[in-house]
Amino acid sequence: MLYPDSVVGTDSHTTMIDGLGVAGWGVGGIEAEAAMLGQPMSMVLPGVVGFKLSGKLRDGVTATDLVLTVTQMLRKHGVVGMFVEFYGEGMSELSLADRATIANMSPEYGATMGFFPVDHVTLQYLKLTGRSDDTVSMIESYLRANKMFVDYSEPQSERVYSSYLELNLEEVVPCVSGPKRPHDRVPLNEMKADWHACLDNRVGFKGFAIPKEYQSKVAEFNFHGTPAQLRHGDVVIAAITSCTNTSNPSVMLGAALVAKKACELGLEVKPWIKTSLAPGSGVVTKYLQNSGLQKYLNHLGFHIVGYGCTTCIGNSGDIDDAVAAAITENDIVAAAVLSGNRNFEGRVHPLTRANYLASPPLVVAYALAGSVNIDFETEPVGVGKDGKKIFLRDIWPSSEEVAHVVQKSVLPDMFKATYEAITKGNPMWNQLSVPSGTLYAWDPKSTYIHEPPYFKDMTMSPPGPHGVKGAYCLLNFGDSITTDHISPAGSIHKDSPAAKYLMERGVDRRDFNSYGSRRGNDEIMARGTFANIRLVNKLLNGEVGPKTIHIPTGEKLSVFDAAMRYKNEGHDTVILAGAEYGSGSSRDWAAKGPMLLGVKAVIAKSFERIHRSNLVGMGIIPLCFKPGEDAETHGLTGHERYTIDLPSSVSEIRPGQDVRVVTDSGKSFTCVIRFDTEVELAYFDHGGILQYVIRNLINVRQ
Repeated sequence: MLYPDSVVGTDSHTTMIDGLGVAGWGVGGIEAEAAMLGQPMSMVLPGVVGFKLSGKLRDGVTATDLVLTVTQMLRKHGVVGMFVEFYGEGMSELSLADRATIANMSPEYGATMGFFPVDHVTLQYLKLTGRSDDTVSMIESYLRANKMFVDYSEPQSERVYSSYLELNLEEVVPCVSGPKRPHDRVPLNEMKADWHACLDNRVGFKGFAIPKEYQSKVAEFNFHGTPAQLRHGDVVIAAITSCTNTSNPSVMLGAALVAKKACELGLEVKPWIKTSLAPGSGVVTKYLQNSGLQKYLNHLGFHIVGYGCTTCIGNSGDIDDAVAAAITENDIVAAAVLSGNRNFEGRVHPLTRANYLASPPLVVAYALAGSVNIDFETEPVGVGKDGKKIFLRDIWPSSEEVAHVVQKSVLPDMFKATYEAITKGNPMWNQLSVPSGTLYAWDPKSTYIHEPPYFKDMTMSPPGPHGVKGAYCLLNFGDSITTDHISPAGSIHKDSPAAKYLMERGVDRRDFNSYGSRRGNDEIMARGTFANIRLVNKLLNGEVGPKTIHIPTGEKLSVFDAAMRYKNEGHDTVILAGAEYGSGSSRDWAAKGPMLLGVKAVIAKSFERIHRSNLVGMGIIPLCFKPGEDAETHGLTGHERYTIDLPSSVSEIRPGQDVRVVTDSGKSFTCVIRFDTEVELAYFDHGGILQYVIRNLINVRQ
């Protein structure tokens, strides 16, 4: 029995599989749990954007440069909730790893998936990764018979799409993205000018508002007995990390070639720059070793630290105390350069305010240069052992050099050996003792796993839809609030409500670990909701941090303390937000957390797909302002009280209907309710998707 494969996964970068012609995308953990319990997934049929590729990449231009260009184009086009399909003669010039790199960043450009139909390149990859010739020819026959195979040697008929974009690959130039968003692309030759503009600009996605007289400030510090200096834009973290790039042989071996040339010329990385290498697969380690290039990466400090999400999700660990003190005491805008896919504020590290996404070879180059305040065309990366200035062009490999090493070093047997080992696991994992019994034994003393309150006081009959009456505004946000702002995964700040909770239970500060590692404990995650240190809440009039105003008293409190006070007083709360609310990771805690804080509705200009679906899953009402309207056009300050009347029966609510929001200041406005399907309305009727599934399971059993 043959049918086209498909997959959903709880990581937003599940979309990488679309590079292989397998339809797939990320969902929140809430939706995934429901799917595991047999609940089908509902969605509105998406529009499909046709993205035509022509030409070929110029020498020295990487797949990362291409994906950052594509991400910027698609964000500008607006593809939230849509499918993107890539086509055109330029496809034959893209390796499967390059396609997977583009598909991987679907969440950053906002699409549900970036799909690459199966062609000869896909079949070659299946052979490379150890699939048998029989299997590959069967796949080809099936797809051809069903008109799903693209053969670029045959004349192509024009396809009909909802909208169109086109890119000539020859126009792609080396670039980075930042300092705060993945789609803020900067061509490499404009980087120095852009950096100076960012220092000047008022605080925002492209600004730090550093006064002119402080821009050339030098922070002197002592690094383990050696005098050292830090300036604005100096690199303190350089990480080859993230699933986007670290499974792509051309950029990984390209980075290793840069390291080799740099070592041969005598270049070094400053010892206080935290360097790391986290491959996307065990295969990468095999081909880096097979090529003989890993030793050069090691020499520059890019040792393998592990596999999986590291710096890109905030797991970079601490930077040296002396460096940290120099940054904080002198208010230095320090930089991180990473080959990741997300660089939102406060995500990579609390002390790196500027975070740039770059290809792995450029990560090595910036580590060597030690600063993002550099024009690689005219300024040297460093000085070689003979005292000669070394420029980026002196250590940059040609596309031919990279292709030669890839051809020689990446072999089918590596994939076979690695894949076989996966199922055997590792001894440590295999030796874990697994408790028997049908019910999980909750340990009340555990600070890692705690029984969540979602099913407390749950009855068999659904509670029905809830409106919102006289709610206070917990937070008032602008655009591009990410799931990292809502529910950080990184380090637990020593002065946060979560830290207080842990210390009260005898957990030492060095054992705090991260929010991501403690996501099995709702007490900590509720306290970590809106705990991002770079949170910009308009109720605070320009102050940055995880605080808000308790409106009735005017007191400034942590978001958690304010939410608990509203809850204890019996008040509902709502959140006001701008465009792209909830972009970033498919983090279900970004919906579970607000629900536990008592948030009943979010009123935004627009929502990112996965987060809107997660809010619905937790029984929170997502509302969109009408096009061209937002909190400011309605003169809302967040000091009002909000009432949203909904019918008492779910049968009287329609997906996408208009809803009136009334405030106590006399202002009222119309929003669109973002329950997009009848199924989502059923979830809302039940108080959330989990309750809906549990009730259905019990009814089936009875």
